[in-house]
Amino acid sequence: MTTFVDRVELHVAAGNGGHGCASVHREKFKPLGGPDGGNGGRGGDVILVVDPDVTTLLDYHHHPHRKATNGQPGAGDNREGKNGKDLVLPVPDGTVVFDTNGEVLADLVGRGTTFIAGQGGRGGLGNAALASARRKAPGFALLGEPGEARDIVLELKTVADVALVGYPSAGKSSLISVLSAAKPKIADYPFTTLVPNLGVVTAGSTVYTIADVPGLIPGASQGKGLGLEFLRHVERCEVLVHVLDTATLESHRDPVSDLDVIEEELSQYGGLENRPRVVVLNKVDIPDGQDLAEMIRPDLEERGYRVFEVSAVAHQGLKELSFALADIVAKARAAKPVQEATRIVIRPQAVDDTGFTVTEEGEHFYRVRGEKPERWVRQTDFNNDEAVGYLADRLNRLGVEDALLKAGARAMDGVAIGPEDNAVVFDWEPTMAAGAEMLGRRGEDHRLEAPRPAAQRRRDRDAERDEAAEEYERFRPF
Repeated sequence: MTTFVDRVELHVAAGNGGHGCASVHREKFKPLGGPDGGNGGRGGDVILVVDPDVTTLLDYHHHPHRKATNGQPGAGDNREGKNGKDLVLPVPDGTVVFDTNGEVLADLVGRGTTFIAGQGGRGGLGNAALASARRKAPGFALLGEPGEARDIVLELKTVADVALVGYPSAGKSSLISVLSAAKPKIADYPFTTLVPNLGVVTAGSTVYTIADVPGLIPGASQGKGLGLEFLRHVERCEVLVHVLDTATLESHRDPVSDLDVIEEELSQYGGLENRPRVVVLNKVDIPDGQDLAEMIRPDLEERGYRVFEVSAVAHQGLKELSFALADIVAKARAAKPVQEATRIVIRPQAVDDTGFTVTEEGEHFYRVRGEKPERWVRQTDFNNDEAVGYLADRLNRLGVEDALLKAGARAMDGVAIGPEDNAVVFDWEPTMAAGAEMLGRRGEDHRLEAPRPAAQRRRDRDAERDEAAEEYERFRPF
């Protein structure tokens, strides 16, 4: 059964905002109580948080769909809806977040580092919040905004200072077990290590982490064996340690050719050219291994490698190797720039920035894009004429109508607000007047030529009642 997963596709959905409430205060002896509809609650966010106690993405492999809770709708008597609860997802240190196109969204390193993977939707305003001097009793409320939903890819890159690389059965697991307190599986067959193992090494005053990367073979950078799956775990390491088997039983292999093969795979993977290299000639406790190590050491040193002869079984040469790695790690840490506290940068909106764009797409068709217009459209109840009229007022105040006129739009041209896959399209009428003084009954707007059926029925009943009153006045006795 799989117990280690370092790459998953996660489907996250933030909570939807609660709808605002359209309510009128009703109390005995207070016939004009006024609007008292409360606002809807905010939807919960989906938040990724680095937790050092989490070492694998296995949980998200089994449960890839995660959703935060929705905000509650508002209610009468100015009662606001409850906010949705944020969904906090713990991830291992070193998790990289990608979108489905491969673009990096966040690199989560360090305890407590957070990333909002899905933004919760805003709650809709109730009619109490929408009331104004001119619009004293709005017959509508704003809808809650849908929460953000998207697919992301989580990829774990082990955070370690030293990476042990080499052929299968070269002795990497044995080496990490004697250098640290790690207890990896050790056996005499290839690919015993199926997941990266981490260990903590203390050498003098320096404490560093060491990672045992599963065995690499020729073609690993193209996906052969386990190489491509785990090569990402060496990207963050400061030092690469080549563990070479000097006592291999395979006649077609030797330590120098093994080193060349692994270096070629690292080169094909890319991004590791400037990392310091150290060569460890392992298994020198075997006579043939000692002889071979003495034979090839001068050649490796001529190439510029620091070479150490060790035996994980006999605990030979481990102290020198441990302190040498600690010295390299300490120098690498000292060379890094000092991290400064994150500065808060305030970027005010430009004076000439309207917050939206109008583009012509084809003949007699225009598209409006912008954070405000699109959000206002999402929060509009198009079954309520007054709400649609309120949207028209807001767009007009923002300057959308003037921008359409400048772009060359004419009456009855098609206008879409939003992206191509989710837009509201309407026929534009530039002469439409705007203002609360144009309003009629609550929930209605005389500027719209296509009223709701319920509104039309009310008008028909009013007309019948007026007609009946006229007939009564005409024939009532004097």
